Order: sequence, then structure tokens, then C-alpha cells
Amino acid sequence: MTTGVVRAALVQTTWTGDKESMIKAHEDYAREAAAQGAKVICFQELFYGPYFCQVQDAAYYEYAESVPGPTTERFQALAAELGMVMILPMYEQEQPGVLYNTAAVVDADGKYLGKYRKNHIPQVKGFWEKFYFRPGNLGYPVFDTAVGRVGVYICYDRHFPEGWRALGLNGAQIVFNPSATSRGLSSYLWQLEQPASAVANEYFIGAINRVGVEELGDNDFYGQTYFVDPEGRFVGEVADTHHPELIVRDLDLSLLGTVRDRWQFFRDRRPDSYDGLVAP
Repeated sequence: MTTGVVRAALVQTTWTGDKESMIKAHEDYAREAAAQGAKVICFQELFYGPYFCQVQDAAYYEYAESVPGPTTERFQALAAELGMVMILPMYEQEQPGVLYNTAAVVDADGKYLGKYRKNHIPQVKGFWEKFYFRPGNLGYPVFDTAVGRVGVYICYDRHFPEGWRALGLNGAQIVFNPSATSRGLSSYLWQLEQPASAVANEYFIGAINRVGVEELGDNDFYGQTYFVDPEGRFVGEVADTHHPELIVRDLDLSLLGTVRDRWQFFRDRRPDSYDGLVAP
């Protein structure tokens, strides 16, 4: 297990209007984070596009690309240049008609380590995701990176405790949760669920939410991006509710050992008593 302090960054931002300018904006955020000493960064859900799931329109399939593919490779080069681990949430096309909500993980030397595919897919007003994505089929991988063992959970996933637990059991030290969630719908839960999950599973969580109202609908994305530690405490301030922001925080991974010695949540599990939860 990696110990010591890791300087980590999260980005919340508004839709710029086109894919290329959005990618360039995130390259700038990564460079700014590196200038502040960050060694790992995560962008928001579907970072290079609008949150098109507010509508059901096949035209937005054009945002999908292979992972790894052109955008992954572009940020692999940047990761190697900056010496920074990167989590890149993108729209993945595995093959025509087979599409996923995915995050690629790139190590600090630019090596592509793998990807996580969002497992839980909503289909409600303003979040018509089943029109665009299949449920993930890669499980809950944890990646060995230059900053420690990193996992990813994406947006709607956060409402399901099983995946959080699987990431902990798989050895995650930091879990990133890139999201697109709307004011009024979930803002009350936003500052409850991830801190509670960090405590229950004894790791750091980086929770990211975009900001602003986009032209595709009424969703008002409320930001409030933050890091939370395994004691449920915010690491520094929570980000703004309306404006783009890069947050950079120091995560003391030595706290994981302290907490796991104090609270033996993994030792005291009773999986033998949980069979009824997965019964058909």
C-alpha cells in the first residue's frame, strides 16, 4: 500500500460548445494542476462533451470513440510530459452500436492502464442514459498507479453500495467519482453519500460534478466538487456551486492505515450472511 502525501486535482467546468475546445480547456487545467504540484487528476463525466443524456438523439453517438483511442492517446502524451496520473471519463464505442460510459486510467509515464465502464445506468427525465450506454461489463477494477491504487465509480453508480465495497475489497486507496448531477435532484445527497461511502470503505474519494445549464435541457449542474477522507471529512473547501474550478488537495494516504486499524470494517464483514441479497 502506498503511503505518504499525494497531491491530487479535480476539475469542474462548463460546456464550451465543441469537443476540441473542451479538450484544450482540460489540457490547460492539467497543466495548471501540474504547476501546483498535482500528481493525479480526474475530469468530470463525459468530459469533452455536453451532458447529452438530457435528450434522446442518435446524433450524439458521434461523440463516442474507441478507448484507448485518439483522445486517450492525446492525454497519454500529456500525462508523460507532466508526470501525472490521469482519469479520463469518455464516451466509448467498442464497436458500432456497442457503447459505454467509460473512464480511461493513464499512469504518470503515459502508459494506458485500463478502463472502468459505468455499471449502473439510469433512465429518467433529464438522464436518458440507457439510450446511449450499455451497462458496464468489466467489474470494479483497481489500477496500480504512480500515486497508489486507484479505482473509478461513475455518477449514478454512487447510489449503489456494492460497487464502493468491491473497490475497497480490491484494494483501492483513492476512488474517483466523475458525475453530472442536477441542482434540486440530488444536491442534498451529494454531500452525504460519498463521505459515508468513504467511511464505510476506508479510502479517499474524489467527487466531481460539472457546472452550469447547457442548451440541451434544464439540468442545472451545481458543482460542489470535493475530496473526502476515510474519516468522512472534506479535504479543504468544497468547490463553487456555479463556476468552473480546479481544486488541488493533499491526501495523506497514511491515514488509511490508521483508520483501518481503528475500524475493522473489512475484517468484520459477514459475506456468509449476505446470500439473500443476490438470490434470484
